[in-house]
Amino acid sequence: MATNVFGKISPQTPGQEEIVNALSDKRYEIIGLFGPTGSGKSLISILYGVDSVLNNRYKRFIISRPLIDVVSGKELTAADLGDSYYQLASSYIQDITSGVVEWSLIRELMEKGLIVIADSHYLRGRTFDDSIIFLDDAQSIPVESAIEIVMRIGRNSRLIIAGDPVFQRTVGSRDSASMLREILLGEDSAKVIDLGLKDIVRPGARRGIKLLLESRMRARVLNEAEKQVIDAARVRAPDADIVTVVEFVELKKHHGITGEGSPDAVIIVKEGYIGRLVGKGGERITGIEKDTGYRLRAVELSLDFKPLIRAIHPVSWIHKHIVDADFAGPNLAVKVTSEGYGAFVGQKGSHIRFLEDVMKKLLGVGVRAYEVEAKEEKKRKK
Repeated sequence: MATNVFGKISPQTPGQEEIVNALSDKRYEIIGLFGPTGSGKSLISILYGVDSVLNNRYKRFIISRPLIDVVSGKELTAADLGDSYYQLASSYIQDITSGVVEWSLIRELMEKGLIVIADSHYLRGRTFDDSIIFLDDAQSIPVESAIEIVMRIGRNSRLIIAGDPVFQRTVGSRDSASMLREILLGEDSAKVIDLGLKDIVRPGARRGIKLLLESRMRARVLNEAEKQVIDAARVRAPDADIVTVVEFVELKKHHGITGEGSPDAVIIVKEGYIGRLVGKGGERITGIEKDTGYRLRAVELSLDFKPLIRAIHPVSWIHKHIVDADFAGPNLAVKVTSEGYGAFVGQKGSHIRFLEDVMKKLLGVGVRAYEVEAKEEKKRKK
């Protein structure tokens, strides 16, 4: 029955290549994969697990994934659903492996007990020896349940944990994926891999995440200043599709941000509508500023966060030194050249703390800055 299932994987992004390398490295007892949907976390992990049992590296492949009612948000257990629980879990495996591995092979492995579906609620007292254990969608279960799975690791076993600490968690919540990531970062035998928007390869996933970001922004509860800006924009630019407005006058005062170049608020519009908001000669947004008394900047909603950072950051030329902005764990990780790093962070960290407070207000995410050498980054991209 031996076959090279794992060898069928051809990594399409640097993050996926890092996953394959980590799974191939026996030094790591636990591997944590954290990032957005569509980035290959589940597919690569399941193919590795299937390959492992096919080639007798491990005796069993244990898969544990919470089933969530999307309407109520309630986690459903095997006790709630009976046989339907295992049918739904099997469908999830079939969907992921479709087109890569014949379902008849997966079904045969399940019938022989080589692939086992485990409900995370009923693991106490069990020990998994000679096994690959895969916990998927870790953000959807209590962190105690995830740690219980860690405690089940027996002799010659490995655990893979996958979760999304940004897009599939409740806004403002402290999710299990983020906490597990922090725990694993301190473990010698663990490897944490952060995947970002650039690692999304599944068709439709990028569009879905963009729509999710838009829905979150539109659902924000606006303060009086933000409402005032939107009302003025609807009068001056009625054909502009405004997603939201984020105002930060008090945050500027709190962090000591001064200067004419720093705006008081940013208007975010749907992609393709910025011209309608600004006007041919800037007359529309100038009129909105006159009506509200706020200095404004406008930006289109996209999955490229560099323009948004540029719009918020108090240093007008900082965009020249921003190399990349993508998610790493629960934070937006911004890579900045050595030349611009000091200005990006600000004196005593004032600029980065200000930027983080605005992003938390807007999307509930933190911001981290990383210094990179511009020449090395250009060489890596080539």
